[in-house]
Amino acid sequence: MGLWEDAKNIRDKDPAARNVAEVIILYPGFHVLVTHKIAHFLYNHRCFFLARFVSQLARHLTGIEIHPGAKIGRKLFIDHGMGIVFGETTEIGDNCTIYHGVTLGGTGKDTGKRHPTLGDNVLIGAGAKVLGPVYIGDNVRVGAGSVVLKNLPANATAVGVPAEIVRVGNIKCCPADDLDQQDLPDIVAQRLTDLDRRLGALENAAQGDTPPTAAQIAARQKS
Repeated sequence: MGLWEDAKNIRDKDPAARNVAEVIILYPGFHVLVTHKIAHFLYNHRCFFLARFVSQLARHLTGIEIHPGAKIGRKLFIDHGMGIVFGETTEIGDNCTIYHGVTLGGTGKDTGKRHPTLGDNVLIGAGAKVLGPVYIGDNVRVGAGSVVLKNLPANATAVGVPAEIVRVGNIKCCPADDLDQQDLPDIVAQRLTDLDRRLGALENAAQGDTPPTAAQIAARQKS
């Protein structure tokens, strides 16, 4: 199926797309898949300059920079796409969704495998950064604006800077299909609430509003 399958996938996932012809003619996320196939073919045949020339031309036309060496699976949906960067050793599985402003990049001058690997059905929210040779498991959802620096297990949801796992399992649908970037807990608010609760308990204990615990009584006796 190839590019036709990619075009139909974009039409099915984007509610603004009316038909496949519109996707093929107007969508930069589809155009960059076409040019990347050409660039990747040239890269695999060691025509490195021509491969990079094609990828840079696509960058100027679409705002999406994909290194010719990156490996991309079936049915990748790049929504809007502006500002996306995929590094040379990036690997992306099947049926993934990536929003604008996403970077799948390295962390320095390492050699060899230095960019992320995404499993199948992964959703990367707008502006998220996945850095280094980390592995993102199947069905993972990365919240918008997050920075991922460590491996994420399958069926996990991660948010924050640096990203933390806030949910594992309980996947009701495929993240790459539901396109939901809002079904995410606010870990900062949760921690502030927990901190406020702990401070309140400490203040009450200091004011004598709550009876001391056995450990507190023992500490007082020792002092």
